[in-house]
Amino acid sequence: MKKSRLIFLCFSLGIILIAAAFVQTNKKNIVNTKKPNIILILGDDIGFETISAYGSTTYKTPRIDNMAKGGALFQNCYAQPLCSPSRVQIMTGKSNFRNYERWGYLNQNETNFAHILKSQGYATCITGKWQLGGDEFTPYKAGFDEYLLWNIMDTSSTYNERYKDPRLLENGVSKKYSKGEYGPDLFVNYIKDFMTRKKDVPFLVYYPMVLSHRPFVPTPGNGKVYENFKVVPKGEPGGSSADNSFFKDQMSYLDKNVGELLDKVNELALSENTLILFTGDNGTGVGINSDMKDGRKIPGMKGATTEYGIHVPLVAYWKGKIKPGQVNNKLVDFTDFLPTMADAANIQLPKSFVTDGRSFLPLVTGQKYEDRDWLFSHYDPQKGEFKKARFVHNKEWKLYETGEIYNVAKDPEEKNVVAESSLTPDQKILINTFKEVFPKMTKVEVIKTPKVKKKKTDDDDEG
Repeated sequence: MKKSRLIFLCFSLGIILIAAAFVQTNKKNIVNTKKPNIILILGDDIGFETISAYGSTTYKTPRIDNMAKGGALFQNCYAQPLCSPSRVQIMTGKSNFRNYERWGYLNQNETNFAHILKSQGYATCITGKWQLGGDEFTPYKAGFDEYLLWNIMDTSSTYNERYKDPRLLENGVSKKYSKGEYGPDLFVNYIKDFMTRKKDVPFLVYYPMVLSHRPFVPTPGNGKVYENFKVVPKGEPGGSSADNSFFKDQMSYLDKNVGELLDKVNELALSENTLILFTGDNGTGVGINSDMKDGRKIPGMKGATTEYGIHVPLVAYWKGKIKPGQVNNKLVDFTDFLPTMADAANIQLPKSFVTDGRSFLPLVTGQKYEDRDWLFSHYDPQKGEFKKARFVHNKEWKLYETGEIYNVAKDPEEKNVVAESSLTPDQKILINTFKEVFPKMTKVEVIKTPKVKKKKTDDDDEG
């Protein structure tokens, strides 16, 4: 116990030093006016094609659609193909080549958006899916004041226990629910309570959802089917069976939960001082197929580096700040979220802080913005059979470091390699520009945290 307290105190000292750097950088910006609240909602395993505002006819997401109508919809937001790489990237604002060490792990020496906002007086909260390693102290070390999380400590048997009758960790206390409680509802209610208590101070809510990851199971919206559904730890007999047909119901419930948070912000009269961002952590799960208004049938390609493995939704809403009804076609990357959140909070990042992102807030508030000509991805999840890949792309073309060229606008599943000799002069210039990116994206050698050998657990099936 003394050792744990010592470790916690050391990390607390580190966070204080981080805070001091940001306070020093931003002391001129500190005023008496309340900084805006920030809510980041991260859907699990949902590509752009799962949101009806993007043209899906398979799913109905009216609350997210209305959020887009009242704010901005981004047509070209890109994540990593799997969740752990995406979560490290979105939280730290860095490409994975800089700080991704292994599957399901975030080095707590990394500064993330919670540290930055907390250093400027924000109350911070995280609920939902963690999957970044650690113990009951880790969310605090990561800059969060309060938490209610799944997949943080007991990951060996809890794969099924995120939805009905979940097993969660709340501020260091393990809780097993057994009366039909629904995990997503518990998370949303926790956020509502947090916002109510913190409505008079600036707050950050980070909600990495469990919806709509496997297992695909009934929601409370399924009535008796949900009530009769039996949950057991993974590998134990007697549980009810999951089915892909429930994915549509989970998407409907995901949309409902987003709507509840929007309603609560409005009820608290905070809409004009709250930036709300909704996105997804990677493409839709394999085995889920979605129909679009334009006739396309899009297969879920989570884990793959193709368009359908990395192209995700992004909707931004801020009443009175973001002009309603915007549809933006600029390239946005997961490294952009941290700079955007700092920008919204009027926080100047220190010159010593390394980020590969840029704020996309100016895109939707009418301010000056330097367009991205390309996006770079370093993907090395160190999980199962997923292979390392590095690539540069824009909305039309992609180049892998290994030399393969694809026209992703015409061939999103990357079935046909394009010969460089067949390109037009302008296309060759573009590909040469892409080639120049790779040498710049090299890893600075760091001392890695030793990896503790362990037996394979159900967390290895989580992505």
